[in-house]
Amino acid sequence: MTANIVRAIPASPVAVPKATQFRRLLDPKELSFIMEAHNGLSARIVEEAGFKGIWASGLSISAALGVRDNNEASWTQVLEVLEFMSDATSVPILVDGDTGYGNFNNMRRLVTKLSQRDIAGVCIEDKLFPKTNSFIGHAQPLADIDEFCGKIKAGKDSQLDDDFSIIARIEALISGWGLDEALRRAEAYHSAGADAVLIHSKQSTPDEVLAFTKEWANRCPVVIVPTIYYDTPTQVFRDHEMALVIWANHNMRAAMQAMQDVSAEIFQTESLVGVEKRIPTVREVFRIAGNDELAEAEARYLPQNGTDYRAIVLAASRGAALGSLTDDKPKCMIDVRGQPILRRQVGMLNAAGVRDVTVVRGYKKDAIDLPSIETIDNDDYANTGELHSLDCARDALNGACLISYGDILFREHMLDTLLRAEGDIVIVADALWREREQSAEGLVRDLVVGDRAFSTDYLDDAPVRLLNAGGEIGEETATGEWVGLLKLSEVGAKTVQAELEAMKADGSLGRGDVPSLLSRLASKGQDVHVQYITGQWLDIDDALDLARARNLL
Repeated sequence: MTANIVRAIPASPVAVPKATQFRRLLDPKELSFIMEAHNGLSARIVEEAGFKGIWASGLSISAALGVRDNNEASWTQVLEVLEFMSDATSVPILVDGDTGYGNFNNMRRLVTKLSQRDIAGVCIEDKLFPKTNSFIGHAQPLADIDEFCGKIKAGKDSQLDDDFSIIARIEALISGWGLDEALRRAEAYHSAGADAVLIHSKQSTPDEVLAFTKEWANRCPVVIVPTIYYDTPTQVFRDHEMALVIWANHNMRAAMQAMQDVSAEIFQTESLVGVEKRIPTVREVFRIAGNDELAEAEARYLPQNGTDYRAIVLAASRGAALGSLTDDKPKCMIDVRGQPILRRQVGMLNAAGVRDVTVVRGYKKDAIDLPSIETIDNDDYANTGELHSLDCARDALNGACLISYGDILFREHMLDTLLRAEGDIVIVADALWREREQSAEGLVRDLVVGDRAFSTDYLDDAPVRLLNAGGEIGEETATGEWVGLLKLSEVGAKTVQAELEAMKADGSLGRGDVPSLLSRLASKGQDVHVQYITGQWLDIDDALDLARARNLL
């Protein structure tokens, strides 16, 4: 006979349902507290503060929507706010359900919809629909006891979770009907199925609430809202074995005061200087809203089209061949069809997912003032070359990155193809360079020699390795023209950093260009891959190039 073998499988942690969490807060043996919130942001703040539950205040939600606390916001509008609050938090929410928004039938639908949105409970008050806030005006008429008990029964029959709580709010003391009426109503509501009673008062002392509690003798849990008798020591509530204290509207009121003060100050001073250091940063807003989680989700679920790359744009030179067009700005800021060259390039980088862009400035550097870029200055631009500018950006040359000249225009597909290319160091070269018209007279093309020429055979996908690059290469041996765009992996970036140090040590860095760096790497056996393109790009050197650029775009 074979014995049964039972293996203990560790149970995965299961979150306690919110309705169950709230039901535990109603234990009169330990006084609990819940805090008001009126939208998803304030609800998350309440949870972060440490509260184990949230009061979704009808007054606060109405105020946040810009309407009065007189059922002017429909229950479906309130429900939409509650859904955001519930989604934003993991602690239970007790809803201020006013009078249940109608009769027993409205109550049934309300409780069902609240349960579907993982709301833990609802508090309804025994007044007439539409309600008026308890602290406005004179004594208000109360609902018929039997009719209100019917609402409670209808709500209990409609809840989707056994632990969903319905709290009956008694307004007898507010309306001046006295302690006996409050007790009579409490007994009826409890018998109808209410999970707790909320005894309300607008006196500045807790005396009538304490008198009710003493007479009630905890036949079911008691909830209070000490907004008016706020200076009562909390120990008094513990001594009378109350179950739950609701801090009812203080976040909304605090937010109003802060917004009034900040708005008035900015209006009067026409400046943000006085307020920026006193208020939470935008980064804090992002944190509470959960932007970090979204970034992690994007990394899991979205295709990563170069989003891990940063870019370094070398844009320190003037572009003397453009004459008076660069009297007041570097050539990278010359307008082509309504946008500076550099702005077009940065926009293309951003569209490809490259958001971190560092531009090395030099000539007329203050003219390079684009938003959303970092800038580094090569103040010795007149006596140095591209590699000195690249060395100025050494801190940005860290991890996967793109390096680009600041005066080139190209099609989107070039960048997409480059970002997908394999290799630690990959350069872009034009295989149809012979068909491209010569640039300004006297300027030398940077040609490259790969170990294989460009092929139109779609099966020929083996990497092409760079053998040589620079202006001294003969046209008969060249396989392409260096475009001014290259990609580095993290390993490739470290390799380039090391070679920059070597060139600095031997004195060749100062006026060196990128092709000379690439040639050195290739001569040392470093794999530099060549990504061929077939035209559709342009470097801007003179006025004729500007005319060609308009056609390219």
